Amino acid sequence: MRPKEFAALIALLEDPDAEVFSSISNKLITEGLPLVPLLEKAWEQSSNGLLQERIEEILHQIQLQNAKENLSVWLESGASNLLEGAINVAKYQFPDLEYEVIDSHINKIKQKIWLELNESLTALEKVKVINHILFEVYKFSGNTDNFFEPNNHYINSLIDTKKGGPVILSILYSVLAQRLGMPIFGVSLPKNFLLAYEDRYHQPLGDKGNDRSVLFYVNPFNRGVVLGKKEIEQFLEQNGIEHKKEYFYPCSNRTTISQLIASLMLSYQKIGNMRKVNDYRVLLDIVAESKSIR
Repeated sequence: MRPKEFAALIALLEDPDAEVFSSISNKLITEGLPLVPLLEKAWEQSSNGLLQERIEEILHQIQLQNAKENLSVWLESGASNLLEGAINVAKYQFPDLEYEVIDSHINKIKQKIWLELNESLTALEKVKVINHILFEVYKFSGNTDNFFEPNNHYINSLIDTKKGGPVILSILYSVLAQRLGMPIFGVSLPKNFLLAYEDRYHQPLGDKGNDRSVLFYVNPFNRGVVLGKKEIEQFLEQNGIEHKKEYFYPCSNRTTISQLIASLMLSYQKIGNMRKVNDYRVLLDIVAESKSIR
């Protein structure tokens, strides 16, 4: 968009007529992210409260539209990159977030873990190495002091603060493990989120028709504590939750990202930001209705 055309549209935004605003805002929203710096500058240079309010709404709609498009593209590509899904969720709040920056941080952690691994280690011993590097060397932890803080669910905030919620910690742990060749995937439990270390060589006894078996479970929110199937059963019973097969087996990346968005919705609901709740509901609908694979 040419500068003169942009300036003319901004001038028209001062018109109090709602139909004029709707027409102009739709045109600006269609232009998308390239207009964000210009809109921000126009907001800063204006003392007109109505104009500033309308620019804020346009910026909000551009960012939401961009988040919807990013998630749709991720799903259409097969949703195979879990980290990309988490970054797409975070980019709604942090539109300047770059995949390469987060990817680089994670690869540095991966390298430290890799130096401590060797082929003779058992699955459990490998998990202990990850736990040592992640929770003792890098000091990552679950944010138990402020559980409903929205930043607990953004991957960039986790990298910066070393604190996060169950789902985002599980995503980081799973991404690291898979980059190191370990079959560790998310398990979506009601009121919780864990990881499962798959046994790809054995059929689970007494579970005919299911071609997946789990060696054990990992809880990254509790410093990587290892759990067995009995602990999962006890958790479900204590919370009055009916046992379902999907509570014991790895879920898809789509489900993991759905749970991440649901966690954000709950956090924003707790602090009374219903606009963010509604926005993330839009994103959740996109992910939940799509058929993607891990």
